[in-house]
Amino acid sequence: MAKKSRSLARERRHVRVRKHVHGTADRPRLNVFKSLSGIYAQIIDDHEGNTLVSASTVDKDLREQVKGMKKTEQAKAIGKAVAERAKSKGISTIVFDRGGFRYVGRVKALADGAREGGLQF
Repeated sequence: MAKKSRSLARERRHVRVRKHVHGTADRPRLNVFKSLSGIYAQIIDDHEGNTLVSASTVDKDLREQVKGMKKTEQAKAIGKAVAERAKSKGISTIVFDRGGFRYVGRVKALADGAREGGLQF
């Protein structure tokens, strides 16, 4: 029997959640992905299949800003940045997709940052 991996379990959880969470043009989906080193956020319109806005710790604009911060502080800054970019595109309400990750730590910090930035979900 194959060894169960954490990443495979996360992917399964994400598929299970995605059966119910869909982003529309008027209420797109905020997707979160975290790796060991970085965190990534995208606002996606699932009907068109387009990424409308994105922000991450590897963005050229944000890389210097988050340098030297703790990971949870970085996540909060990314949440605020994606909220600002969404506001500039006229997006105010979203659906939150935690990507199969538990809603603690960096994922929660990103969500809190997005809320502080003015997004409603």
